[in-house]
Amino acid sequence: MKPARSPAPDAAAPPAVRVGCCGFAGAQAAYFRDFPLVEVQQTFYEPPAPETAARWRERAPPDFEFTLKAWQLITHPPGSPTYRRLRHPLPAGWHDQVGAFRPTDAVWAAWERTREIARVLRARMVVFQCPASFGPEPEHLENLRRFFRRVRADLEKHREPAPRLAWEPRGVWPDAVIETLCRELDLVHVVDPWVRPPVTPGPFYFRLHGLGGYGHRYTDAELRWLRERVSEFPAGGWCLFNNETMRDDAARFLELLRAGQAAPRAAAGKKRGKEEMPG
Repeated sequence: MKPARSPAPDAAAPPAVRVGCCGFAGAQAAYFRDFPLVEVQQTFYEPPAPETAARWRERAPPDFEFTLKAWQLITHPPGSPTYRRLRHPLPAGWHDQVGAFRPTDAVWAAWERTREIARVLRARMVVFQCPASFGPEPEHLENLRRFFRRVRADLEKHREPAPRLAWEPRGVWPDAVIETLCRELDLVHVVDPWVRPPVTPGPFYFRLHGLGGYGHRYTDAELRWLRERVSEFPAGGWCLFNNETMRDDAARFLELLRAGQAAPRAAAGKKRGKEEMPG
């Protein structure tokens, strides 16, 4: 039996702002009851079997939303420490074929696994998180463009409701390059808003890693600041907490949205810099 969601913590929140955690925080049944959204992390390390994803979808309320991270074989080189969490070793010959959106059969097979899980979960967003080593070198730009153009064609071919695609670049990237790529390839720019604002106009996709690190607990003032940031995007978006107290912080932020306890809006046209951020 699917869990009946308790008085939804986001019941009176702006419907375009979705809030959840990066991964199921706590028992899955309780999570489905208390939150409207999760970003699946397992798909990054190694996608689960489609049957496992189907069980998640079946257990979740009908209106529950999944987003997910694309398999690391698409984005990360095999020397990344995250490969330690692969359940199965890379096939022979794949070690120089994966990562960096390379135009290889191995990377495409990783996309097909990711796409299948997104289909089963009816995911609304697939997030491609890059390592800092993936910078704006010409080869990387060519790989990225080729990959996402092929993915678009692949999604159109399958004639199913397609997820949006989101990109989280790390390392040093000029804003103009990020903006050009996101506009050209129809990508959502993923950011932690305490680190930098997105270059895309919306919807937003915020991944909240904790001020100064994973152990950070967001203060009430910081959550009010976040409420102001999300209100600046008429198209709405997704807020995913990814810190040690993510479940509690996400629940508190949902309550804040529901109550409408936002800090006063900044004066029209005023840009808030890092010095105005709480914390």
